[in-house]
Amino acid sequence: MTEDITLYRDAVLRAFPELAGASFRPLTMGFHSLALDVDDRLIFKFPKGPEAERALRREARILAAVRPHLSMPVPDLALIEDPMLFSRHTKIKGEHLLREHYEKLRPAAREKLAEELARFYAEIHALDPLSMRQAGATEILPWRPVSEIRAKALPLMPDELRLLCERTITAYEELPADPLGMTYGFFDGHGWNMAFDHGTQRLNGVYDFADSGFGPLHQDFVYSSLIAPELTWKIVDRYGRMTGRPINSERISLLIGMHRLSDLAELADDPHYVEMLHDQLAAWAKDRHPLG
Repeated sequence: MTEDITLYRDAVLRAFPELAGASFRPLTMGFHSLALDVDDRLIFKFPKGPEAERALRREARILAAVRPHLSMPVPDLALIEDPMLFSRHTKIKGEHLLREHYEKLRPAAREKLAEELARFYAEIHALDPLSMRQAGATEILPWRPVSEIRAKALPLMPDELRLLCERTITAYEELPADPLGMTYGFFDGHGWNMAFDHGTQRLNGVYDFADSGFGPLHQDFVYSSLIAPELTWKIVDRYGRMTGRPINSERISLLIGMHRLSDLAELADDPHYVEMLHDQLAAWAKDRHPLG
């Protein structure tokens, strides 16, 4: 059922009456927030409930802390308190970047994308941890417990993937702490959080820092594999050369598999997501790093 946006449109117009003749289009209508696109140039985001309000305030503080240090464009989030809490930022033009889009990119565009994302990760991992904690960043949410993954995800695995997934879970249980330690990172760098210009094949920016925080450094490279494993390996190759850090591709490959299995355990009761996650696991199994 489509949600009535009248309440939210009225709130925007009360704060910004000059937008009375503008076009309002809903972007997301989730349980936690609603976003409005106004004239394809402004984004207004409305949190739903106290938890979502706290998350929006935290995201605004985090973006204010990271923006001056990043080459990558990110939203300039301003909070409005009256007549209700919501945020406003200039829209970063572009669309999602999905696997089918990546496969159509020219080789030079793939290289440019990997270079820009590697620089983004290098810059965000270099941010002062104390400053980021003062801005509100906390530890990222953990993946599902291994016991739950075994109980819920493994039974859903097709026979051809079951043994690989069992070995992946066992290897994950034996995995030592990240040799590069903990870092503040994005931890959400999939294509649904990217503003990509498909005409020019250029990345215009990234957004949605609500899930950013402190976590194991290698884990921050997991999410780009949802676009394409090849992109992840290109990113980490350039990141290693930029930073001098010894990135372990085997570790990342293992974490990618566990991330897929964790999502599958969490969404095991939703047939739509189960089918999608089966496809993602199959893609990971096919395109794992040669050492993974």
